[in-house]
Amino acid sequence: MPATKKKWLSAMTLSALLLIPAGTAPGLQPAVATEDDAVLGNALNEILKDPRLDGATFGVNVTKASTGETVYGHTDDLLLHPASNMKILTGVAALEVLGPDHRFTTDVLHTGKLNPGGVLRGDLYLRGKGDPTLLKEDFAQFAKDVKAKGVKKVHGNLIADDSWFDDVLLSEDLNWSDEHNYTGAGVSALTASPNTDYDAGTVIVNVNPAKEAGAEAEVTLDPFTESVTIDNRAETVAKDGKKSISITREHGTNHIVIKGTIPVGATASRSWTAVEDPTMYALDLFKQALKQEGITISGKLAEGATPEGAATLASKKSMPLSELYIPFMKLSNNGHAEVLVKEMGRAAAGEGSWDAGLGVMEDVLAGYGLDPAGMRLRDGSGMSHKNLVTAEQLSVLLYKVQTEPWFPVFLKSLPVAGHPDRMTGGTLRNRMKGTGAAENVKAKTGSLTGVSTLSGYVTAENGEEYIFSILFNNYLADSVTPIQDEIAEAIAELD
Repeated sequence: MPATKKKWLSAMTLSALLLIPAGTAPGLQPAVATEDDAVLGNALNEILKDPRLDGATFGVNVTKASTGETVYGHTDDLLLHPASNMKILTGVAALEVLGPDHRFTTDVLHTGKLNPGGVLRGDLYLRGKGDPTLLKEDFAQFAKDVKAKGVKKVHGNLIADDSWFDDVLLSEDLNWSDEHNYTGAGVSALTASPNTDYDAGTVIVNVNPAKEAGAEAEVTLDPFTESVTIDNRAETVAKDGKKSISITREHGTNHIVIKGTIPVGATASRSWTAVEDPTMYALDLFKQALKQEGITISGKLAEGATPEGAATLASKKSMPLSELYIPFMKLSNNGHAEVLVKEMGRAAAGEGSWDAGLGVMEDVLAGYGLDPAGMRLRDGSGMSHKNLVTAEQLSVLLYKVQTEPWFPVFLKSLPVAGHPDRMTGGTLRNRMKGTGAAENVKAKTGSLTGVSTLSGYVTAENGEEYIFSILFNNYLADSVTPIQDEIAEAIAELD
């Protein structure tokens, strides 16, 4: 910490520095105040006077990672919206219930008989069990595998089986305005992703300018799918014209509308747009892949459960959770969080639903000493504005999981402040650069309208490891993340 900063920090008395609440949560102990605690308390008290927090509601907790002692608390027992800090709870619970080696399985099966001429007289099933990482290439491989088993024609239907989860695609509290965005994509046991960010249930809409002004803009889909329709109202304008492209999906439909203008020579506009029916989106990609291999389907596309006794033609296991947690936590993937909730429900309660999965999560959190009655869990991602937790509860959880055998997987999944690599720095890669917190703070970010959160781990210059949780709600400023960064930097610079 710079000497000038230390000088004004030392001006306050120890008793005025710490704002530790009387009701410390189970698992955290009030610390015996030290000089370092005094320095830190003074710094954080000053930081929290920032006018950008005027009228806001917030809770802050700082705890020693080695002992669980609370060294600073400011209204840290206040129930607040966690935004994507909710993924800390989901991520911990899923590692505990499913384990880091857990994989999702997708199968291709058939009923009826395959004759020597390659004609399958029966139905072909694509059965999903929650894998959010299936790409176009995976469906292509399924089709190759089916062909390798001798199938040339299917005299029957092509059927999608998503019955591993329930048929509720959207969480109860999701806003209509979020449904067409990748952040609000529907959660199905059978789905597809457009690329290795694995935003399941979305298609990338690319809008490029034509070569001449006045022409219709060029629109492509990645991957191409016939499960959506495109209404292209976008126009190419002169080079000095304005670039203003809007890409939306009409509510309750698979109809995507593109409006606006794009100048000649401009870079493309891209949008990860959620499809209305992720199950049929996946089935369409499989149908295209079968056609590419010369396999014809005489029947229709449909949805239904795979009958008992169906024979397996192809199968694929996903990457383990230990690998999936990198895009899940680093990029704050909402779809992964909700899949994990349903998968926990299926694995531990026999039902792949939000209600079952959230009940399992509550049981796990109770095992860590957190009272489920003292918080509200509404989804796994944090998109719901009805989720409520405290900064103290998050610190308790982050403290207690350090002894778990899977903790290294969890820790590695957290974004690393200031690290330029996208799959290391994640949502923190452009924050805290050039400070003592850079490549030191490992924490989960969270953001909704009027909500900004940051919780995780940091090592101070003095070698002490700390856990912190910062929950900012109901602010009117454009951004309060710089204030969170100042808090993390103040902890990191303790020497």
